[in-house]
Amino acid sequence: MGKPKQKDLPDLSDLAEAGKDILVRVTPKAARESVQRTNGDSGELVLKITTTTAPENGKATEAVRKLLATAMRVAPRDLVLLRGATSREKLFGYRP
Repeated sequence: MGKPKQKDLPDLSDLAEAGKDILVRVTPKAARESVQRTNGDSGELVLKITTTTAPENGKATEAVRKLLATAMRVAPRDLVLLRGATSREKLFGYRP
């Protein structure tokens, strides 16, 4: 299965603000890759990201970073993992 094209992902360019933190809920080994906006328990924005990559040796985290960067229209190197390297709940920071 190929990588999702830009047109298949939501436009998350509004999240590309310097210093912004982005909460992500990851589902690895999914049937397809996708990004969805949802609200958390306390009303904060949570992105649900599914990836076809298996969660081994950080491969799924790197796949999520690239997918999120594509949706935000930024370079993957500008997204820094702040919390959740081995968890499904991850916190990325946008640091251009």
